[in-house]
Amino acid sequence: MIDLNERSKEKKNFSNRLTLVYLFFGILFSFFIYKTFSLQVSDYTEYEIASLQNKTREILIQPRRGIIYDRNGEIIVNNNPKYNLILNPSKIKDIEEHLSEIAEIINLSEKDILFVKENFKNKAKLNREIVLKQNLSQEEIAKFEARRYRFPSTFIGERYSRENTYSELFSHSIGYVGGMSDQNIDQILKDQDLNLGETIFKYSNGFIVGKTGIEKVYDKRLRGYFGKKIYEVDASGKLLNELEEIPAKDGEDLYTSLDLKSQKVAYKQLNNRRGAVVAVEIDTGAIVTYVSSPSFPINAIANGLSSDEFNQLANDKNKPFFDRAGQGRYSPASTIKPAIGLYGIENKIIDWKYTIDDPGFFVLPEDNRVYRGWKEGGHGKIDLMNAIIESSNTFFFSLAYKSEIDDLVDHLSYFGFGRNVCIDCFIPDNGLLPNPEWKINKLNFGWFKGDTVNMGVGQGYLSATPIQLAYYSAFLAKKGNLDRFSFIQNTSSAKKDIFISNNIKDEDWENIHKSMIGVIENPKGTARRLRNLKNYTVAAKSGTVELVSTETKEDYQTIREVEDQRDHAIIIAFAPIPNPKYAISVVIENGESGGSVAGPVAIEVLNSLIKNE
Repeated sequence: MIDLNERSKEKKNFSNRLTLVYLFFGILFSFFIYKTFSLQVSDYTEYEIASLQNKTREILIQPRRGIIYDRNGEIIVNNNPKYNLILNPSKIKDIEEHLSEIAEIINLSEKDILFVKENFKNKAKLNREIVLKQNLSQEEIAKFEARRYRFPSTFIGERYSRENTYSELFSHSIGYVGGMSDQNIDQILKDQDLNLGETIFKYSNGFIVGKTGIEKVYDKRLRGYFGKKIYEVDASGKLLNELEEIPAKDGEDLYTSLDLKSQKVAYKQLNNRRGAVVAVEIDTGAIVTYVSSPSFPINAIANGLSSDEFNQLANDKNKPFFDRAGQGRYSPASTIKPAIGLYGIENKIIDWKYTIDDPGFFVLPEDNRVYRGWKEGGHGKIDLMNAIIESSNTFFFSLAYKSEIDDLVDHLSYFGFGRNVCIDCFIPDNGLLPNPEWKINKLNFGWFKGDTVNMGVGQGYLSATPIQLAYYSAFLAKKGNLDRFSFIQNTSSAKKDIFISNNIKDEDWENIHKSMIGVIENPKGTARRLRNLKNYTVAAKSGTVELVSTETKEDYQTIREVEDQRDHAIIIAFAPIPNPKYAISVVIENGESGGSVAGPVAIEVLNSLIKNE
């Protein structure tokens, strides 16, 4: 028997289910109508743009990097175009087959093939390009272009290589360039408002940035701005028609203050010895000569060295990569004596008539420690001027002993010691101007009076770079008030720190100049051997940096048998007197005599500068 109540319930449930189905399909249809309207009307512009973007790609155009000149307009660094064969791994399914097909028309080395295979997967994942072969010949370019249609994922890219006209002459001053990192290229694209998502191969191998020296410091000015070509592409990514080209903006040319002729002279005079030469134009603070020796082949570095070649340079005991001119730390030795003398005059510890009896040594009253001079038997009765000329250590031991260390440190800082004296040097070093606080923090020892005595002759913890010594020399020449140095002419817009001297009288400066002239011109001068090497007047102070302390000359003769233990040769100078234009410092490691070894180098460089005026 049929239960009518049950039947009624089933009909009602069926009706409810049918209503739900109709409702579901009604909602689905309404959504479909909405999306259709949205796509065709309201969001048309947005999707049209996205569609067009999917059909276009951008290829970066490398700007010409700025040319670098010397102060007379001679080209130091230029650009050479080169053509590379470049792959887009993300568009290649079978790299083995692809390389095989390319090898039919272009000769590929095993090294080229191995490099691509090793980096293929990672570059494809990151959508980064790979340079398959560099420096294509004109014949190779022609062969590839004739068959380009077969390789939509490969193209020839024009890049500029950097060419230094004088490969080892400007290695540390100008520096070198290298490939961009991912971070480099991404930042540049952002800075230049380029579309990272649509730019082909975000990382474009072959594009270069400055890595060291002026190339690094002024990279943004030298680099310029990338241009781009916008292409229509098909579904496979094959480039079709060129739609638009936005030209690259070439980098700015730089006119440095460096002087090619003096640079050549300095390099030749150093003769691959470990050392440095820095010469500056006193009135402008322009660096005209900047050589660190030994040097390295900068073009080879910029354009690619093998791992073995690079490691050989990196492991060279003479450290050719090390910039001795800007980062080498050396005790100023006796070159410090004019500054110490001015301290004594300024603080009224001594005057120009003050004399001592120099027996050849100084005894520290606190502990009877003996500090010896370089001349056995000493210099006898001697005043400040002759103490500079003859380089009496005893005189300056005595003067430093009477000095307050904090005041002495402040005084020396005016002369550039312990300071960054260069606006645009790459990784400048401040040297070391020690004080009691530094010693307790660094060495966990208090400051002794003997430390001050050592500072009086430029030994002990005190150290300076050759560019600081050149600054010191120029400061003496200009009688104070000297701008920081720079490699680039017309730097009026650049902020310069001016180190102002204390109130030293003009007659005191003149007497210091007379003393330094006597170093060469006086028969007792420590650099008298330089007298006949020039036809103008030079003010100078030579020094010998003691590396190993010895009691007697006989002890030193034993020590010097080991080259690395021989004294460093050092000199500062400025000329021509009475209106000095150039100041210079020379350091030759293990050269022993400042006057006879470093001195001739300084004179020859000054000759090249002054004779060219």
